[in-house]
Amino acid sequence: MPAALTSTTTSRRQFLTLLGISAAAVSCGSATAGGGSGSGSGGQVTTLKYQGSVGAVTLPELAADLGYLGDVKLEWIGNTISGPQDIQSAATGQIHFGGAFNGAVVKLAASKAPITAVVSYYGSDQHSFSGYYVLEDSPIRSARDLVGKKVGMNTLGAHAQAMLEIYLGRGGLSKAEIDKVESLVVPPVNTEQALRQKQIEVAVLGGVLRDKALAAGGIRPLFTDFELLGAFSAGTYVMTRRFVKENPDTVRTFVTGVAKAIEWSRTTPREEVVARMTDIVTRRGRNEDTATLKYWRSYGVAETGGRISDKGFQVWLDWLGERGDVKKGQLKAADLYTNDFNAYGKG
Repeated sequence: MPAALTSTTTSRRQFLTLLGISAAAVSCGSATAGGGSGSGSGGQVTTLKYQGSVGAVTLPELAADLGYLGDVKLEWIGNTISGPQDIQSAATGQIHFGGAFNGAVVKLAASKAPITAVVSYYGSDQHSFSGYYVLEDSPIRSARDLVGKKVGMNTLGAHAQAMLEIYLGRGGLSKAEIDKVESLVVPPVNTEQALRQKQIEVAVLGGVLRDKALAAGGIRPLFTDFELLGAFSAGTYVMTRRFVKENPDTVRTFVTGVAKAIEWSRTTPREEVVARMTDIVTRRGRNEDTATLKYWRSYGVAETGGRISDKGFQVWLDWLGERGDVKKGQLKAADLYTNDFNAYGKG
């Protein structure tokens, strides 16, 4: 198997191990980013450590560039390609905030990590969605055709795998049949190539990487998450409860700044948004390719200002409960998030 591909079993084991490490580290009070980093008046942290994404502009980065974060500064410590890894880093205090698919947030909370979601940052709509693509001449036309096939995605136990299993279940497949569909981890920048080289039969593509692949031709969608669930916010930024309690002003500035950036991206002409993002990536000097930014269309956040709702978590609580990953009734959606720091809109 090519080095770029990671098997379902291995990745799931690593994912669950990391969850255990995260929970243990937090319970032992080992968070290191929780205090003393750029402290301002009143002792609150005013410099937030975070992980970015190669060739992309995250909402906090956009908010900072637009001047929406006030005296709160961002400190980039590296990039991540995995939501679960990002929020694990936030839970253990390596960074101050991390973002992931809401199902991954549920899993981490279920492992006793004291985190809370503070604002939605991505989702699916008619412009921004994850598609499951096959080659144009592929014989795959239905859910049942995926039995025994390989599906490449950025990480396991998160958004891409959840959507795949929902699609397979709606297609009438049994659990035993679903287990025969092999999910593989492939870095997002390599997913299109892996599909075209037939290392995988299905590629999960989203955002600018999806549109770039479509522009090259030769692939077609099997289904999309937007087709499955309609418009919805899919992921949230989380912080530890301790950090939120000790730094309320900073959290309020951060959350409201991200909320304003969401609305700015909705109401500003797309060409202007793309130009701004291109300028941000160029100026930060990380030797990144800006070519894919021209395909950007939307962050896909469904609610005004990224406000969070019970619905955003309940669907994943139900899904994870059915899979046996989370004990049914263990968590309540309302206990997983707060909108108290979001001053942009009241829902």
